[in-house]
Amino acid sequence: MHVSEVHSRTALVLGGGGAAGNAWELGLIAGLSWAGLDVTGADLIIGTSAGSTVAAQITGGPGPAELYSAILGAAPQPRPAPGGSVGARVGVAPVADHMERTSRIIAAAADAADMRRRMGAAALEMGTSTGTRWRDTVAARLPSHHWPHQTMLITAVDAYTGEQVVFDRHSGVDLVDAVAASTSSGAAYAIGAGRYIDGGYRRNENADLAAGYSRVLVLSPFGGRSRHPLDWGMHLESQLDELRAGGSLVETIFPDSNALDAFGDNMMDLSTRPPAARAGYDHGASLAERLIEFWR
Repeated sequence: MHVSEVHSRTALVLGGGGAAGNAWELGLIAGLSWAGLDVTGADLIIGTSAGSTVAAQITGGPGPAELYSAILGAAPQPRPAPGGSVGARVGVAPVADHMERTSRIIAAAADAADMRRRMGAAALEMGTSTGTRWRDTVAARLPSHHWPHQTMLITAVDAYTGEQVVFDRHSGVDLVDAVAASTSSGAAYAIGAGRYIDGGYRRNENADLAAGYSRVLVLSPFGGRSRHPLDWGMHLESQLDELRAGGSLVETIFPDSNALDAFGDNMMDLSTRPPAARAGYDHGASLAERLIEFWR
């Protein structure tokens, strides 16, 4: 398929990356906007894990500058102690335990589908987030709890079957629940009788969902890296190859050295958010002039 055969539309892909990645993406979008490129009006927005929160935030009412300022103006967060005393979602030890546990599952899996089934089963063994605590946490982060009018896709994985799931405004699922499911990296998240886990297990950035869009901009806090074997096709480059083969023009933005310094060793650490947002803002402002022609 040639570029002329795809729809002349834009897609913004927002990958996962914890608290730091969320702040970096919001800062980057604000920097692009300040320099004259507003990507929040993309015809399609795809959000995965922390990127699903960004997707809901940038379509929820406040502009990029306001979202960026809110990060810089938030109360300072203490860095977690080595034992993870600040909390299970940000502590160094819980994050390390999670990485070790999921790495064992990946190593034991035969392929991507088997990995998703195993991840779902492991999440179900840990319990189910049937209470309101995680939902309330997610809801507090979103300026609006309603799906936007523009097309937005939020990714997850069915914990029972390992099947890939993509939520949109026609799915019959509240936006808050969709984002809570996509960001559920521990216990499975309950929506009715269903149980769901992190959308990053579908595919790392899920850029393949932008097939058919002429211009695709991908923000990847992890720089396109993947813990999965390359032959599984989970890594970003495989997704980009598919998009380009279908006629899409694609640009990617990865963290620069300033952002990587801001991220540190624990991207779930809330104290990384202001420096990560600043690094993203400066990077976005520097890239806007080059990307304006591509986007328009």
